[in-house]
Amino acid sequence: MAPSTLPAKPAADPQWRAQELLLMSEVMRLVGKSLAPEVVMREMLHLMSELLGLNRGRIVLADFVGDLALRGLADRKPADRTAEAPASASAIRYAYGLTRPEMARGRYGPGEGITGRVLATAQPIIVQDIDAEPQFLARSVARAQLPPDTVAFIALPIEVNREVIGVLACHRIRSRDRQLADDVAVLKILATLAGQLLQLQALVADKTRALEAKNRLLRRALETAAARYGIIGTSPALLQALSELERVSEAMASVLLLGESGTGKELFARAVHLSSQRRDQPFIKVNCAAIPDTLFESELFGYERGAFTGAQNARAGWFEQADRGTIFLDEIGEMPLAMQTKLLRTLQEGTIVRLGGKREIKVAVRVVAATNRDLAQDVLAGSFRRDLFYRLNVIPIRLPSLRERRQDIRALAVHFLSRINQANQRNVSLSAAALARLEQHPWPGNIRELGNVIERLVLLTDSAMVSAEELQRFLPHELDNPTRSQPAAPRPAAAPAPVVRDYLAAQSHPAPQLQQALRDHGGNQSRAAQALGLTVRQFSYRLRKLGRHNVDNV
Repeated sequence: MAPSTLPAKPAADPQWRAQELLLMSEVMRLVGKSLAPEVVMREMLHLMSELLGLNRGRIVLADFVGDLALRGLADRKPADRTAEAPASASAIRYAYGLTRPEMARGRYGPGEGITGRVLATAQPIIVQDIDAEPQFLARSVARAQLPPDTVAFIALPIEVNREVIGVLACHRIRSRDRQLADDVAVLKILATLAGQLLQLQALVADKTRALEAKNRLLRRALETAAARYGIIGTSPALLQALSELERVSEAMASVLLLGESGTGKELFARAVHLSSQRRDQPFIKVNCAAIPDTLFESELFGYERGAFTGAQNARAGWFEQADRGTIFLDEIGEMPLAMQTKLLRTLQEGTIVRLGGKREIKVAVRVVAATNRDLAQDVLAGSFRRDLFYRLNVIPIRLPSLRERRQDIRALAVHFLSRINQANQRNVSLSAAALARLEQHPWPGNIRELGNVIERLVLLTDSAMVSAEELQRFLPHELDNPTRSQPAAPRPAAAPAPVVRDYLAAQSHPAPQLQQALRDHGGNQSRAAQALGLTVRQFSYRLRKLGRHNVDNV
């Protein structure tokens, strides 16, 4: 067994020097592309064999390297491990020119064989002739399977922070025209590179674990927040919206909730309120689409006694009732232009004036608005004030559609099923296939549509366990067309209504036209009236005249 120091050698052959440079450049190119040790190490051993004739290369690692990052090896002082434990056993982890059974046989106890000694002593060992070295075990490859020539064995330690964690070793035909010292010099460089690569892998793995742990904590925090607000789901799109909500909860700025109809805007608006310091103050919700134009001002800002016929007592409006709390203006895009001006003044000044009053009243209200319309397009069309849009659009939060959070459909369906079963004293369940079918549905009506389907199913089914086939008859078939699963295009904004409307006879619109308008706008009389060029009062009057005032029967 030769010492690690070698005699002076003559100048290297230029051909071998070119091979060495090619090997180094290829290895560094691999490191630049990938830090995965299994990729770089095996190719490095392959190039050692092909370019320099260093065959059956292997990298043997100590057993404790299996949890390298967990034990913080890269950050420990060199003496830490030796003080706490004896020398470790080791095994071949990466190799070229060895079969899997041969690699599996390459296990060495502490100090066992040439490999075990290098790992224990941190000193390189060069065996000039393996047949003449009794400590050479020939454990992985039997001597009979090696060339009949004199075979040398070179083993060098792999270190991280001056602590030996492994061994780089290979076979070499002794009688070659290449200097042995040249091979040892190249192997020392490669052993150093292997140690640095393993250290880098440990650091990356440690950082990755820390980030994953942090992500788990954040995810649990968001899920806890979602449960606190009554929001069901853990999809990335939903958690992103919740994260934005949490970050702005303490601000005074207005929040604009955007998204399709049925995505849970009211629930999110309440979550904004509950996550803020205003949680113990009033939360007032206002559906702008359901208020007749003539009542908007009195509803929002209140009125004084005698402000109009029938106003026998003064009444505080919704903004006053929401003082120090939160007001939720749903369907803000349906607000008339005249009221948009007054709302803008309230948002800018923080004051309101009751209808028929002269005194300004200070109010401190957090405004959360919501719409399923494209307000930017409405601004361009002139049906929504630009300055009000900018005032409301301080913090826009987009709520994902149910199509974007399919992994939440199952949890939502089970939630609705449990609630509706309990309310109706039923015990209906959904099969696994039925739940899978729910996940495939496009849900153009989003969560509201899902809840309606579950309620219809619970009330009408005769089965305790609903199959996918039976579920199909409860799904709205006219919405199964994939083209209907996309968000509806924003409807053209109506031109501003004239100050004085033309007189229209009570029979100006036939019953089928009124019915169709209601169907087109989901039973919303305000929208249906606007589409026909009528006021809500005119529309309601025609319904009553036709004996069709019950909207649910239209």
